[in-house]
Amino acid sequence: MMRPPWIVATTLLALWLLLNDSASPGQALLGAVVTGGLLLGLRRLRPVQPRVRRPVAIARLLGRVLVDIVRSNFAVARIVLGKDRPRRIRPGFVDVPLELRDPHGLAALAMIVTATPGTVWAGLAPDGATLTLHILDLVDEAEEIRLIKERYELLLLEIFT
Repeated sequence: MMRPPWIVATTLLALWLLLNDSASPGQALLGAVVTGGLLLGLRRLRPVQPRVRRPVAIARLLGRVLVDIVRSNFAVARIVLGKDRPRRIRPGFVDVPLELRDPHGLAALAMIVTATPGTVWAGLAPDGATLTLHILDLVDEAEEIRLIKERYELLLLEIFT
């Protein structure tokens, strides 16, 4: 049995009351009915529910992602501002073999990769076994694959399996 999403329900009800500019009992009851109907209807649109485990791994992943975003911002800024002019920039595609199959974990990986400047999620094989990334400055393909697998995929596997 799935527990009700209290935060979403409370937020929707509060939004209903704010938009109607009234906190009367009638508006609160009507808002609760509309919120309940929306939540029941939206549940059918998302048949696969995430099973998140290990909150410590989530915190470690978040820390890694934030550090990598800052580092990547500096690296991309150096490229854009021409600080790396003596060497040639080599954009390219990398195919990363994946063990991660959970759709929520893949969605998290997509957000992580795309939020990190210099990398973009370019595609996922139909069987879900290979991720294709576009990298702004591809120096070492093996290193990029190792980075994705060790820094992100391992923690996502720990969180979503």
